[in-house]
Amino acid sequence: MADAASQVLLGSGLTILSQPLMYVKVLIQVGYEPLPPTIGRNIFGRQVCQLPGLFCYAQHIASIDGKRGLFTGLTPRLCSGVLGTVVHGKVLQHYQECDTVEDLGSGNAQKEVTPSFDQVIKETTREMMARSAATLITHPFHVITLRSMVQFIGRESKYCGLYDSIVTIYREEGILGFFAGLIPRLLGDIISLWLCNSLAYLVNTYALDSGVSTMSEMKSYSQAVTGFFASMLTYPFVLVSNLMAVNNCGLAGGCPPYSPIYTSWIDCWCMLQKEGNMSRGNSLFFRKVPFGKTYCCDLRMLI
Repeated sequence: MADAASQVLLGSGLTILSQPLMYVKVLIQVGYEPLPPTIGRNIFGRQVCQLPGLFCYAQHIASIDGKRGLFTGLTPRLCSGVLGTVVHGKVLQHYQECDTVEDLGSGNAQKEVTPSFDQVIKETTREMMARSAATLITHPFHVITLRSMVQFIGRESKYCGLYDSIVTIYREEGILGFFAGLIPRLLGDIISLWLCNSLAYLVNTYALDSGVSTMSEMKSYSQAVTGFFASMLTYPFVLVSNLMAVNNCGLAGGCPPYSPIYTSWIDCWCMLQKEGNMSRGNSLFFRKVPFGKTYCCDLRMLI
């Protein structure tokens, strides 16, 4: 019980701290660029035309809505985080209780120390079920969070309170409105999890020398590295999911002429791929001007 409470408190603290970052990221993902590009330098020291990064973007939001405006959408996101942590923990606890009953029934008191590939598959499957259950239950709060952020673009006040947002979505879109963008989000989570755990197992088993004294530390680092690599590969699923969550919802950021109306998440994926925008919003610091955008990037005029 204390473990679950500490996880909820830690998760809530991280959610509050990261809220401005997510706010900026979501607005960039939907293609909202209120600030003109500036002159910067790439890693080779060459002058390039680039879009403002996280801090300039956040300062722009604060100049309009104040510093408090950077925490728009925090309430439904906190609800999502707390509920997701509880559901995730309950599902894993259920599996652990099943294991305990099986061990008592078979009389096996010891478990395998070195994980085999079968054990990795078993644990990954259970983690997948736990994450999927948490995502399924918390997705309505995720949709409300995204829409309350995106309404900054058109200065609307359609999704202000949690209760009012629930009523609005149900009245206009029905139950399915709460699960807009769910499929690509689930697919991204599942693919990322399997990639991360499979790569970590291969690295720990075949790449790391078991005789090294710091092998346990190296294995923990490999898990973090493979997790980062997997999240980069599955980022398009996150982008498509967020775009579908706000697509055609009555907000300026999700309707023409600002944004096209997608018939499905596959249509959204294909259109982004065709435009070369599958990584939009992935970087918040070194942001190059997207291909096809009509910004004035004459370096002589900007110097």
